[in-house]
Amino acid sequence: MWKVFLRFEEKPKLRDGRRAPCTPLPAAPITPLLRGVILPGSSVDGHTWGLCDLCSLQGGSSSTLSGMLGQHVRQFGEKLVRRRPLEPSDESEIPTPHLNTLNLVLFGVNIPKARIYILAGAMAVHVAGPAIIISFLLVGLFAVLCAICFAEFGARVSCCGSVYLYSYVTMGQLYAFITGWTLILHLRVATAYLTRAWSYNFDSLIGNHISQKLEGTFSEHMPLFLAPYPDFVALALVLLMAGLLILGVQVTELVRKAATGFNVLVLRFVILSGFIKGDLHNWQLTEQDYKLATSGSPDSYSLGPLGSGGFVPFGFEGILQGAAMPFYTFLGLNAIVNKGKETTNPQRSIPSSLEIVISSCILTYSGVTAALTLMVPYYQIHPYNPLPQAFHHVGWDPAGYFVAVVILCALFHSLLVVMLTMSRLICAMAEDGLLFRGLGQIYARRGTPLVAILVSATLSGILAVLLEIHHLVELLSVGVLLSYFLVTLSVLVLRYQPDQSFSQKAKAEEEIQLKHTAEESPLESVPATGTSNPLKSLCDPISTTPTLKSGQMVYGCAFLLVLLRTILSLLLAQWPSRVFSGDPGFTAGAVLLLLLIAGITAIIWRQPQKPSPLPFRVPALPVLSVLSIFVTVYLMMQLSSVTWAQFGIWNAIVEGLSGMKRPLEG
Repeated sequence: MWKVFLRFEEKPKLRDGRRAPCTPLPAAPITPLLRGVILPGSSVDGHTWGLCDLCSLQGGSSSTLSGMLGQHVRQFGEKLVRRRPLEPSDESEIPTPHLNTLNLVLFGVNIPKARIYILAGAMAVHVAGPAIIISFLLVGLFAVLCAICFAEFGARVSCCGSVYLYSYVTMGQLYAFITGWTLILHLRVATAYLTRAWSYNFDSLIGNHISQKLEGTFSEHMPLFLAPYPDFVALALVLLMAGLLILGVQVTELVRKAATGFNVLVLRFVILSGFIKGDLHNWQLTEQDYKLATSGSPDSYSLGPLGSGGFVPFGFEGILQGAAMPFYTFLGLNAIVNKGKETTNPQRSIPSSLEIVISSCILTYSGVTAALTLMVPYYQIHPYNPLPQAFHHVGWDPAGYFVAVVILCALFHSLLVVMLTMSRLICAMAEDGLLFRGLGQIYARRGTPLVAILVSATLSGILAVLLEIHHLVELLSVGVLLSYFLVTLSVLVLRYQPDQSFSQKAKAEEEIQLKHTAEESPLESVPATGTSNPLKSLCDPISTTPTLKSGQMVYGCAFLLVLLRTILSLLLAQWPSRVFSGDPGFTAGAVLLLLLIAGITAIIWRQPQKPSPLPFRVPALPVLSVLSIFVTVYLMMQLSSVTWAQFGIWNAIVEGLSGMKRPLEG
């Protein structure tokens, strides 16, 4: 048992040799006491502890120190959930509503689709085969749920911004750090993925000379969990892009429109070519076809796995895993919901435009993968350069070179956009004190975040050099799914909280009022309605508006819901056959988890919601938000353990290098 000692003043000796009674001095600050036992003779915070007359803390002193400890813990928690007040905006900065559904649809068409050029091949070969078409259909439906939750999340803040800003203003500092760090991880991996994909396509265009030379030199020295060879071309491209960003290169509207036009042109050309040169037999392949391809394949790369053949060679599990991997291709939909404050009728226009844009994305992605798997047997698709190789496979060599050049330009444009977004996010977090202040240093001559660009480019370059492209794809999915998970959880919690003031002026007035209230009655807590019967308030709250008590109850229920959903998703992802085959233990556990989830959802549903008007509100809350949470958690459980290990390792390494600088300072 730990013993905490008080310091006593040493009294002079009396005439009879005895010492005068020791008088306890004022207690030292609580900070050193939290570090363990204070030894006699030590000097802490200016206080010298005597060699004698030490006694253990008892009675009133124990209560005093307990109160001080509780105060420090309370202050620590308050700093973790401290929200960032918004700066007052001029009336000229407030956007005027003028957009309709058609405008939002046209805006959403500009979402970069360059990543599908590489993703389609890797997923068709190793994950789902031709059934990747169904995976894109599922991920599109899941993206609708998450995008609707994001629409309400953005509507709560009276300014346009990123998920990081919305989290900081509504949920607090710690939540904002987790959200921002997740987005930085996603953008960092996306940079590595795009540069590695560009390197593969460039190397294929010149005859694979670079990869053959590097693989012959380094393959024997590379560990199995890393790429077969370090991709120095990808590293050089990252550094080149960093140099362009430091010089102040921007993505103009003309470049954005040109890139979008070329993307649409190439994707339509690929889909049309698939219907012309495709063969339906490639969706009905058997083991005999695989043996013939193995014995007579002229390709320089090895064949992929056969699975069970047919249209769904890797089963329903492959379809679900395929739905988890391309989730990041719909991340650009956030750009649509950020326009909610400029929309005349957001309650109608945002869901309609999301449905139209996501439907077009599903048709485009499914059409490209259908054309690809019809032109080439899925086990012969090149995983990293699928579309140009497909045209070479069917004898259309000029089309293959044309598509390769367009893909290089599209990847270059997407890479510039991603690195620019990442540097701005790092700079914003550094200015807020959640990362080292030095990361926000601005290059005065060009007005660009010099240190943020260099650090992000270096870390992304390391990933691009060492990791294989399919590992990068899975890491991308982790980052996006975590981001959507945090957004849906925030929407669920915030709807049931008391009114919160996000502006700086209202925040200051609220703090002054709370301070006066605490001075008048320091022993009284914030009043909560309906405290007579806690069990009754779970399902039949007295108040019709959210209170502090009901808000805290929803907080607890939401995090318990996440825990139960995680356990259920783990069961369904790792042992689906035992759950659905009637195994007593697994089936009973799944049913019990479902009952608990339904009960907690009912408790949340019975709590009063915030009546304040918003430009957009998620319908059918909490059911739709709970369903979105389950989808994101379940898809994360579909990813491999290697992916989660890499995710944890890279997070720990990079967070140690540029971690949370001042998250808890006053």
